[in-house]
Amino acid sequence: MIKKLVSLSIAAVLAGGVATTALAQDAKPVKIGWAAWSDAEFVTKLAAKLIKDELGQEVELVQTDVAPLYQGVSRGDLDAMMMAWLPQTHADYYAKIKDDVETLGTVYDGAKLGWVVPNYIPEDAINSIEDLAKDEVKEKLGNTVQGIDPGAGLTRLSEQALKDYGLDDYKLQISSEAGMLTTVDRAVRSENWFVATSWSPHWMFGKYDIRYIEDPKGALGEAEHVDVLARKGFKEDNPEVAEFLSRMKLPIDDLQAGMFNAQETSYDEAVAKYIKDHPDQVNTWLGQN
Repeated sequence: MIKKLVSLSIAAVLAGGVATTALAQDAKPVKIGWAAWSDAEFVTKLAAKLIKDELGQEVELVQTDVAPLYQGVSRGDLDAMMMAWLPQTHADYYAKIKDDVETLGTVYDGAKLGWVVPNYIPEDAINSIEDLAKDEVKEKLGNTVQGIDPGAGLTRLSEQALKDYGLDDYKLQISSEAGMLTTVDRAVRSENWFVATSWSPHWMFGKYDIRYIEDPKGALGEAEHVDVLARKGFKEDNPEVAEFLSRMKLPIDDLQAGMFNAQETSYDEAVAKYIKDHPDQVNTWLGQN
């Protein structure tokens, strides 16, 4: 009888160990993709910290370009992304995969694309994209618009804007966000004229005295919303994180302030400060209000 009890106890321990191992294997990290845009980096790292610290789940962040990001979510290689600019900027990417993903929510409203100039350029010289056709403005700008990544929606729209406004003798300088910002920083230090592609939210509006110029033809689109997309089945596989992401929404001014702080310190420090400074927001996201 004693031998039988011992055998049963050992069997129970082994079964428990197998169950624990199985649970550990099932607890795969949440894979969230992002492209190297400063707003995407901030909201993604903010979400990752809260998922790990408050929900107790591991997170794997995957940085890639915009097109592979959409493809990764649609194929199930990524669980989610937090930077779907709609309805216009990422329209082409979204149209290809919309039937293979689910929208969890909107992480912020009022996103905007445009072209910016420094405020030391008089408004009577450049107030609108149409003003770039002036001969004296062309000379000052070197017939160049400073751009970002070749695959960005903003790049596609900016190329179309040059055509719409008849600016055929201008060049859109394809680069990257970092390359554009380096050019802007250098120009501001010397008070040289420039026009650059940009978007809101962005920390550059906190660092530099710049303004959007008008786009009377609407070539660069209207205000947009930025959505969280997830792979099919993610809500069923991980309802806790899916519900958290669906509730996560930041006022654009708060986001822009956090992004500027990240540039002045680091993303880790800025994320921690945002969480500390916005307890009511965070509790709402976590479903604790």
